[in-house]
Amino acid sequence: MSRTGKIRAIIFDIGRVIIQLDLRRVQVGLSKGLPLSPEELWSAVEKDPRWNDWQEGRMSARDWHQNLSNRLGIPLTFEQFTTVWNSTLDPEPILSSELFEALAKKYCVALLSNTDKIHVAHIEASYDFVRHFPPARRIYSCSIGVSKPNPLIYREALRACKVKAGEAVYIDDIAANVDAARQLGLAGIQFQSPTQLLQGLNALGVEIPISVTK
Repeated sequence: MSRTGKIRAIIFDIGRVIIQLDLRRVQVGLSKGLPLSPEELWSAVEKDPRWNDWQEGRMSARDWHQNLSNRLGIPLTFEQFTTVWNSTLDPEPILSSELFEALAKKYCVALLSNTDKIHVAHIEASYDFVRHFPPARRIYSCSIGVSKPNPLIYREALRACKVKAGEAVYIDDIAANVDAARQLGLAGIQFQSPTQLLQGLNALGVEIPISVTK
């Protein structure tokens, strides 16, 4: 993982990197009272013809709720639906806010996530780590209209950080998304654990205070 370029920007995915996801909670919550099993219900949600429109911001939260209610018979009110939809997000982050605070003192840190308007609103209102990422460096698929692994979304993160691809590292739990970043010239780390991440950053020459590695 050694590189000749000096890392100036560190770009993080959110789901399963910063915030743990528990799909079972949303699967069970949405399927209550329906003939579909939790797994069948969620498969139908992900295969919905408008899923990409939802993830890439081409429909409102209320329209998404109404769409699923009409197609699958979900009986929840919009407020109930929002609560269940956000239940997949574990309240305790995987990575500490102290890590982001330390990195932000020396590097441009950014978020790059395939996510939707309901999750964004909840994340920005509920998690302390967000304050270490200026709004212009929170790159959400629902805000810019494209999703990973489309090269455009990575280029948007580089533009926000004002760095070249060779000066950035991208961290994601999904191999295909990491590979897409590497194809553009970024360094890539496929996230497995906080310890493995710190080792990967160290191998790239990223300076991390000992206080946040313990």
